Amino acid sequence: MNQKLKEKIIESLSSVLPVTCIVLILCITITPMPLDPLMLFLVGATLLIVGMGFFTLGVDMSMMIIGEKVGNHLAKSKKLPIIVFACFIIGFIITIAEPDLQVLAGQTPAVPDMVLILSVAAGVGIFLALAFLRTLLGWNLSKLLLICYGVLFVTAIFVPKDFLAVAFDSGGVTTGPITVPFIMALGVGLSSVGRSKNSGSDSFGLVALCSVGPILSVMILGLLYGSSSSSYEPTVIPAFTNSQDLWLAFQHEFPVYAKEVFLALFPILLFFIVFQIFFLKLRQRQIIKILMGMLYSYIGLTLFLTGVNVGFMPAGNYLGKQLASLPFNWIMIPIGMLIGYYIVKAEPAVLVLNKQVEDITGGAISEKTMMTGLSVGMSVSLGLSVIRILTGLPLLALLIPGYALALGLSFVVPPIFTSIAFDSGGVASGPMTATFLLPFAMGACEAVGGNIVTDAFGIVAMVAMTPLITIQLIGVIYHFKTKKSSSLAGVASIDMELEFIELGKDEADDFQS
Repeated sequence: MNQKLKEKIIESLSSVLPVTCIVLILCITITPMPLDPLMLFLVGATLLIVGMGFFTLGVDMSMMIIGEKVGNHLAKSKKLPIIVFACFIIGFIITIAEPDLQVLAGQTPAVPDMVLILSVAAGVGIFLALAFLRTLLGWNLSKLLLICYGVLFVTAIFVPKDFLAVAFDSGGVTTGPITVPFIMALGVGLSSVGRSKNSGSDSFGLVALCSVGPILSVMILGLLYGSSSSSYEPTVIPAFTNSQDLWLAFQHEFPVYAKEVFLALFPILLFFIVFQIFFLKLRQRQIIKILMGMLYSYIGLTLFLTGVNVGFMPAGNYLGKQLASLPFNWIMIPIGMLIGYYIVKAEPAVLVLNKQVEDITGGAISEKTMMTGLSVGMSVSLGLSVIRILTGLPLLALLIPGYALALGLSFVVPPIFTSIAFDSGGVASGPMTATFLLPFAMGACEAVGGNIVTDAFGIVAMVAMTPLITIQLIGVIYHFKTKKSSSLAGVASIDMELEFIELGKDEADDFQS
């Protein structure tokens, strides 16, 4: 086996194993689970581990390279209108076939599927172009985000209540495993020749702005269509008589997700081929490596999506329903927080983000630090989401103060932390949230007799919000450590780390040597 692939699979195993153990412990203690959904879950976990290994290796070999080189080439061009149009097209084509967007379209029956898909894709394209201008011209990200979220919350006043949860969920759902790595790499390429001196912080922030586009698009559709935005169909857990039936459940879905992933990756591949022919002109060896990476990404994401959709969705729904039915259902809060702490480690795009943060910052912000911040954020979001399900607390009662705090912190912490934090929100709310945590919330909401549309939906929005706060709080700690350590002789100051951040990885390595 390829050594790098083996390392990636072992890394995936360490990420998925804690969640699997938590589910198994619950199954043999307070929430006994029938063998059918339990076996689906275990097979799904196996596919998820192998799929994550293939996918993360493939992303390193292909999408990260394509995105960075395309971004670098675009930023060097002198024709601004053409560049902006190209960014819009890139955002549009990589979003339109995002697998999670199809799920979102199915949740909004009041709006025709194609209308919603095209609207959301256009929203991502517009805000990707805006993000490019921000990087190129050195605009302040905090002020830009303040304006964008101000518009969102003002618009939310007029949007029908049933559209709000799905609208805010869409920001996290559409920045999925295909979109995020490509956009992040594009940011690295764009920032390399931007006008801002803060190349480290300018490498991030594209996902943050692209997450705003889908929310605004769905809100506008809510104003236009003005009726209920979502429907809920209870999850049906299939019954098996033997192991062959178990395998057939996955075998039946493999072609479905293989087609979805192909449709998601093909536009990126086609875009690369066009850019290669007319602009990039990479060597044959580089092209072969990129094509192999695309193949790895295709295999990995197909296995991953099949595993989580077939195996994790029924288990999540069942656990949520059983926990909420307990006489002491308050126990869902700490259990949800525990699941949230570990499940973010199984998001494929999180591993990509953490690695890129460590690389770009020259190790000043380590993968371990990022993962801790994201895990704590996810834990808090799950705890608040369960409280919301049990009490019927309105979504905006949590989102408004949460985003107010996040935006306020953005004016206090170093810019790099704001950029990374707002990117992290879109990255953390990926397919694991949509296929395990959302069904978990739906099952719990159904058990307590709540409103599925307003109480269960919105969990993705919560997952996307809390990392904005926790990552920036890490920035606050760094900021105070900087002041404290700056007066101590012979001690490596955090100022030096932040200097590494602004220099970027290559310059930081030279500085260290």
